[in-house]
Amino acid sequence: MWRDVFDRNAYGTNCWLLAADGSEDAVVVDLGFEPQRVRALLDGAGKRAAAVLLTHAHLDHAEAAGGFAGDDVPVYVHEADAVAFTDPERWNPGFANPLAEVKDLRTIAGGDVLEFAGFRIEVQHTPGHTPGHCCFGTDAFVLSGDLVFAGSIGRSDFPNSSPTDMERSLRRFLELPDELPVWPGHGPETSVGRERATNPFLRGLV
Repeated sequence: MWRDVFDRNAYGTNCWLLAADGSEDAVVVDLGFEPQRVRALLDGAGKRAAAVLLTHAHLDHAEAAGGFAGDDVPVYVHEADAVAFTDPERWNPGFANPLAEVKDLRTIAGGDVLEFAGFRIEVQHTPGHTPGHCCFGTDAFVLSGDLVFAGSIGRSDFPNSSPTDMERSLRRFLELPDELPVWPGHGPETSVGRERATNPFLRGLV
C-alpha cells in the first residue's frame, strides 16, 4: 500500500492519501487545505486522484475539496453533511465554515461500499461530532475522522452535534477488531485495541 499524509496546517488536520499496491489511482480523505501541495504529493508518487472522501464537512476537513477536485474528481460526503455545501446556515455548525464550491458532490450513506484505488471501502455512519460524520473502513484500516483520536475523542458540543449520537458511534467503534489500525483526522495513528485499553473517554463504554 502507498500512503502519505498532509498535516501541515494550523488545525493539524490529517489529509490522507491512499492507494493499494499496483494502483495508479489514489483516494484523498479530508482535504481541508493547500490543494496544490496535496496534488504535488500525488504527482511525486505517480498517482492520480480518483475521488475525495470527506469524513465530515467542517472546514478543516473539507474547505479545499472543491478547489482540488475541479471538474474531474468526485467528492463524497454523507447526505446529512452535504447540506454544509448548499445551506450552511441550516447545517448550523456554530462558527464560520466557508467551503469551496464542489462541482461533482456525491452523497453517501451508512452501509455504502465505495471502490477506489484498489480498495473496497465501507461507509460507517458515525454521527455525533456532526450529523453526517462517517468513518471509512477496510479490512486493513479505519479512517476515524473526528470520532476517535489517539487518547481522545471528537467534540460533541457544537450546535449541530449530538452527545447521544456520539456515544452510540463510539460504542460502534469499539465493536471493531482490536488489531485494526486507526488513522484519525488529527494526531498520530493508533489502533482500536490501544484506544480500548488506554483512551479515558472510552473506558466507561467498554
